[in-house]
Amino acid sequence: MDSDAIFDRLNPEQRRAVEAVHGPVVILAGAGSGKTTTITRRIAWQVASGAFAAGEILAVTFTDKAAGEMRGRLAALGVDGVRARTFHASALQQLHYFGHGPGGVLPSKALMLRHIANTLPRPYRFRPAADIATEIEWAKNRRIPADRYEELVDDRGAALPSDLMGRVYREYERRKSGRGVVDFEDLLELCIRMYDEDPNALAEFRSRCRAVTVDEFQDVNLLQHELLERWLGPREELCVVGDDYQAIYGFTGASPRYLLALRERFSEATVVTLEANYRSSPQVLELANRLTPRLGAAPKTLRAVRSGGPEPSVRPFASRDEESASVVTQIRELAGEGVPYDEVAILFRLNARSEPWEEALAEAEIPYQVRGGPFLARPAARRLRQVLGGSQSTALADDVRRAAIDEGWAQGEELERVGEYEATRQHDLGRLVTLARQLDDEALTLAGFFAELDARFGDGSDSQGVHLLTYHRAKGLEFDAVFLPGLEERELPVRQAKTEDAVAEERRLLYVGITRAKRHLAVSWSADAKPSRFLAELGIEVAQPARERKRVDTESLPPSFAALREWRLKRAKEDGVPAYVVFHDTTLAEIAERAPTTRGELATVSGVGPAKLDRYAEDVLAALAAAP
Repeated sequence: MDSDAIFDRLNPEQRRAVEAVHGPVVILAGAGSGKTTTITRRIAWQVASGAFAAGEILAVTFTDKAAGEMRGRLAALGVDGVRARTFHASALQQLHYFGHGPGGVLPSKALMLRHIANTLPRPYRFRPAADIATEIEWAKNRRIPADRYEELVDDRGAALPSDLMGRVYREYERRKSGRGVVDFEDLLELCIRMYDEDPNALAEFRSRCRAVTVDEFQDVNLLQHELLERWLGPREELCVVGDDYQAIYGFTGASPRYLLALRERFSEATVVTLEANYRSSPQVLELANRLTPRLGAAPKTLRAVRSGGPEPSVRPFASRDEESASVVTQIRELAGEGVPYDEVAILFRLNARSEPWEEALAEAEIPYQVRGGPFLARPAARRLRQVLGGSQSTALADDVRRAAIDEGWAQGEELERVGEYEATRQHDLGRLVTLARQLDDEALTLAGFFAELDARFGDGSDSQGVHLLTYHRAKGLEFDAVFLPGLEERELPVRQAKTEDAVAEERRLLYVGITRAKRHLAVSWSADAKPSRFLAELGIEVAQPARERKRVDTESLPPSFAALREWRLKRAKEDGVPAYVVFHDTTLAEIAERAPTTRGELATVSGVGPAKLDRYAEDVLAALAAAP
């Protein structure tokens, strides 16, 4: 084993962490600071220095991909035999080793939960199994059993009311037990119980595993922490690496408090803070560092290693259409400068927000790829295509609307409680209804309607295209250019963020988004909505765009203005969007004053871009014609 290779090109902080072969060690690793390099080199030096044999080290992380990368890097350093696994794979291996292995492991909760959800009252039976699975995982990760769910969680605004959620949880446990299988959370719980009930097994494990390393420690939940406590016992041979600034998985039960508490628990711990950032330009980091005073309790100020780059673009737009057009233009310009499309990312809070970007990029003939599923591949569109796609009916708007209602579309109403998957499904159903209404006059059959959608949106499967993804899915990735559009209230922070803790996690999401960018970063918002409170925290003065919005003097306007507002309210409810997303009052006022009678005349009104012209022209002209 080559010790020179282990210490090659490490900065002083990384070297200090690598040389600390005995624990406890807490590595506070800022974004882009080379944490995987640091912990794999430390493990390699633990072996090379003779502190531990490779087989005595357990390294745990959260994904198979991360565990595989760790094993690959160790192998490249000449280290074989380290047990680098996920928490769940480690628990399963230990259960089998001590003769307590389960009969089978459920690969996914979705199918079983879908069957259970189908028995719920009609308003709830359409809720996606993924949202229900997330709630069950949240409960299990907090060690809340099914028979105590309703007692312990109160009515916390989950995917279902607590009584129905408790009923689904209990039935899920009953069916799972009947099949003789366990889920991934059960593996951790069973391993904890095994060690609590079998001191001989616990003693043998600890004799074989003398040192533990945990990656991404800010993402640890109670269940994982309890298992780690069994593994460790009174010993201090623990190394953790994490960044409380990037703790964004509270919905799974994860909490950064376990990371932050270690410095108090182990008062003699070696604490190393990695602040040298190898990813982003100084200009990007300067913007990111403005958020750090409000992010967490382990201060880190990122320092750029890369050379300088352009200043981040931070600006408002008069409308979402103008914002979209600008982003497309900037992507074209970057491509002209040699930035590959697959080095460009557009981030948004919910996957539902991918649809307008898919349409804009497809229209511009820019390839794109959607992480999390493009619009036409998501459940709403797939289901309506399955139900309607072969029909030759030309009653397009009525048929699509009726099918959407049959699938549980809330017709634009904000549901009291929905998870992220249901929010996306509701948005997509509403969008499909809107698209069908827009195309209703073109004598399309339903089959032709879906063919038109295929042509308009593409399939988002281009392997070299612009990345469209949520902030959560962007974690751990990096891109030469990152666009953060729609930085507005109810978007980021998302409207469901009602508590201080929830808003704090939304702020950390923004930090994650900013620190994905290597050189080019663009932050924007629309005057159609209220700017995000995070803009002020970034030190950004929020001003109206060039076309300043003014309060409308309704008394001086013709009666058609009231008719247009009435139409807008109805249309907004149908589409499931706020009224200002359809048209701002100033735009309606100008339409009422100019009284256009043709699409061409309407197109000259400020605020009526090509997309809105396609969506609303016929309705607007009809409302004007019918007005007194």
